Amino acid sequence: MTTSEQHTPQHSIGSGFGARSTTADVLAGTDLAGKLAVVTGGYSGIGLATTRALAGAGAHVVVPSRRPDVARAAVADIAGAEVDPLDLADLDSVRAFADRFLASGRTIDVLVDSAGVMACPETRVGPGWEAQFATNHLGHYALVNRLWPALAEGGARVVAVSSRGHQLSAIRWDDPHFRLGYEKWQAYGQAKTANVLFAVHLDRLGRDAGVRAFAVHPGEINTPLVRHVSEEERLAAGWVDAKGNWSLDFKTPEQGAATQVWAATSPRLTGLGGVYCEDCDIAELVTAGANGVTDGELDASALTAGVRAHATDPGQAARLWALSAELTGVDAFAA
Repeated sequence: MTTSEQHTPQHSIGSGFGARSTTADVLAGTDLAGKLAVVTGGYSGIGLATTRALAGAGAHVVVPSRRPDVARAAVADIAGAEVDPLDLADLDSVRAFADRFLASGRTIDVLVDSAGVMACPETRVGPGWEAQFATNHLGHYALVNRLWPALAEGGARVVAVSSRGHQLSAIRWDDPHFRLGYEKWQAYGQAKTANVLFAVHLDRLGRDAGVRAFAVHPGEINTPLVRHVSEEERLAAGWVDAKGNWSLDFKTPEQGAATQVWAATSPRLTGLGGVYCEDCDIAELVTAGANGVTDGELDASALTAGVRAHATDPGQAARLWALSAELTGVDAFAA
């Protein structure tokens, strides 16, 4: 079996960590001095916790930001953090960021695609693309492909931040941009499925160059990501009680960031990749019929631990890669 044919089973490896593990826990004893990490969204929520953790372990962290002034203020107290403008919804901005980075001659050891939007009102970007699919997936797809020389030279790990929300929708091949009717949670679900499929195919393409990719579900955390979710929706979902108090099941930012930091750095994952992780371990595959799960799109009340098969299917991953290359005009692996 050649390296490119190896596949990492979607099963727990008994990491020793769990839902309440923090970034400090998973990085204990880890020295990242001399390493360079790029963390999109690394100035807010779990992205900021990721920046702080990686820099605290000695890494230099580049924080691409749509709001550079806000980002600089947020990371001002983090030694080794650097901010550079980037708007993932603007492919010209993605290209400009990548060109600046490549011109610096630096290599990348870790890339965490942490930036994203969730359940926003219908928004169109670029040539009329649905904003969640465009920002959460297409922008990161283009970024990774444009940064490929630096990633390959560094033998990087790429971590795509997905969500349990991927269970809400597979890729809508007939209408990925919701031109026939918009539903914000299905749009979010499709974008999060795309994040997982992206990691699956990037890992297959990149592993011969030493680049491995992972997708992660960080857990439920009260961060600015929830700004588009109304109080009524939060109450109905059980996120808050009638008095507006957040559920004790929610993670802190440091707990929420732990899985992506673990995926980016853990020696237990050496030689592995192309899998979905949660609670600082590789997650189990959820098959149809388990926990009341059925095929197709799900109601939010049916979300469960683990990853759905529609998000890990290699054929779907390859198809999404081809669509993304067609839409963005970028493919580092094109013949």
